[in-house]
Amino acid sequence: MKKIVLAMLLVAAITAVAQTASAPAPAAPTSAAPTQATSPPAPAQAAAPASAPQKPSTPAPQKKEIKDPAEYNAYVGAVQQADAAAKISGLEAFLTQYPNSVMKEDALELLMGSYQMMVGQAKTPDAAQASQNKMLDTAQKVLLVNPCNIRALALLAYTRTLQQNFADAGQFGEKGLQCLQTVTKPEGTSDADWQKLKTQTGGIFNGAAGLKAYAAKDFAKAEQYLRAALEVDPTNLVDAYDLGRAYLEPGPAEDDVNGLFFIARASNLQTGPGKDAIAKFGKSKYVKYHNGDDGWSDVLAVSATSPMPPPGFTIKKYVPPTPAEQAATLVKTKKVEDMSFAEWQMVLSEGTPDDAEKVWTVLKGKPLQMQAHIISIDTSSKTATKLMLAGSSDDIDAKRADIDLTMSAVIPAKDMPKEDTDFQFQGTPVSYVAKPFVMTMNDGALLVTAKPKPKPTIRKKPAAN
Repeated sequence: MKKIVLAMLLVAAITAVAQTASAPAPAAPTSAAPTQATSPPAPAQAAAPASAPQKPSTPAPQKKEIKDPAEYNAYVGAVQQADAAAKISGLEAFLTQYPNSVMKEDALELLMGSYQMMVGQAKTPDAAQASQNKMLDTAQKVLLVNPCNIRALALLAYTRTLQQNFADAGQFGEKGLQCLQTVTKPEGTSDADWQKLKTQTGGIFNGAAGLKAYAAKDFAKAEQYLRAALEVDPTNLVDAYDLGRAYLEPGPAEDDVNGLFFIARASNLQTGPGKDAIAKFGKSKYVKYHNGDDGWSDVLAVSATSPMPPPGFTIKKYVPPTPAEQAATLVKTKKVEDMSFAEWQMVLSEGTPDDAEKVWTVLKGKPLQMQAHIISIDTSSKTATKLMLAGSSDDIDAKRADIDLTMSAVIPAKDMPKEDTDFQFQGTPVSYVAKPFVMTMNDGALLVTAKPKPKPTIRKKPAAN
């Protein structure tokens, strides 16, 4: 019911001009026409009787004329009805009796707006839905008469958006944007009203086309259309949220600063239960981009009062240090003896020659006790067992050896470890290759972990009688 009412509010806006500028100029017949009790609403200037002599004048734009008095009376009688149901009855009767009337498009527009009024007056959801269905059906009939009727196109684009039928909504939106380039102002419409209608419908068309583009993962077009839509309606939550998401999508159209702004904007526009979820999503993206949540509250504050990013708006992007910079920091802040194998590996493979030398000087020729993961075991030698090990978590995950360990002797069968298990050992570094990194160690020895002593048996005291 809520979505139907929203759609009806839209129709009220896009059909307002039609409700007050749809009366034709009646062409007086040779016989007197029946006297009208009241004048038609906002009538155009009446044309001269067909039998009267014409005075020379400057050519004027062609006006719609109903030459049959009965047809004219039927049209005006329907238009003048204040009650929506009565107006619908009159317009449907007119269209049935005069299916080829020059006022057919105008009558269908009024009928579309009258069904909108019926939705607003409906007492049950079923009644509202029935009137909406008739309204949409009438909009389709308007397009059969004039494929570029922007009111009908806007109504269908907006309603299909509410129904989350983004493909159809986008088609109506794209068609509407094309038609706005060539559509002409209807007779009897003021310049101000016409410009207002074009602006409002343009916002609807851009929004629908943008949602279709986003659903199709054409994020560049989505950004173009949705931003144009927000220029017209800065309070549109859906357009702001999807515009933010489009900007944040990785690829050629990615623009994280704009994306974070519009997600924050959407969080401010949302007043219901989803507000916290949108803010949480935006904050997570902000932290990833900025490497901290400092400043996020400022983005929320700016987007609360500014519908578009103000001039100079920016967010500082976190640029992670290069491996060489990380290696230099390690050497300056941590003793080599306290580093992990992965940290040794980073300095020796990515650090400057000076930093690598500082680490290697400490490690070379000194027995190290550590744990690694067994990649393979070579028992072909009769003098010493050779093991290929992975000492860093990245290489363990990749099942790639970064330690070439030669034991000081053959490992006895009873002590032989298994591949793809962790292995505690002692080894002496003798050389290394920086890339791909492999450290060669000799004089390997098993490190046997002492078995835990059994816990003493604790006897409980007998319960007191």
